[in-house]
Amino acid sequence: MRLIDENGEMVGVVSIQEALRRADEAGLDLIEVSPKAEPPVAKILSFSSFKYQKEKELKAMKQKTKAAEMKGVRLSVRIGEHDLEIRNKQVQNFLAEGHKVKIELNLKGRERQHSGQAMEVVRNFVKALSEISRIEQPISQQGGRFTTIIAPKNEEK
Repeated sequence: MRLIDENGEMVGVVSIQEALRRADEAGLDLIEVSPKAEPPVAKILSFSSFKYQKEKELKAMKQKTKAAEMKGVRLSVRIGEHDLEIRNKQVQNFLAEGHKVKIELNLKGRERQHSGQAMEVVRNFVKALSEISRIEQPISQQGGRFTTIIAPKNEEK
């Protein structure tokens, strides 16, 4: 096995018994750092400090990874063309940042009689974003509310 001493210097290839003896002389532990390497790599150091370092690295990695947030956009049956473009740009920015987007359209009062028109507004909005997104949850209607969830196209499931 390839051995690295307590000072971080390469000792070279030694037998397991020799590595254990050196670790015992130093009053430290022998830790296998890279078991898949040829030959395997081991380091002489304190196990508690090794464990602490690994936990620290894991915590730092968790902080760097950001969970995809669910963003929301609300539409209306009577939404203007310019407002629709603004919502479209907002959703494009959310998707570029890796967030999922929930698109909602609420029907109020007499608008409920025109649910087909509402469905068409949502469908056209999602179709306009189809190049950069994929539908994660198809358009569903619950009473007077239409909802759908889209996610970035390059995101893995």
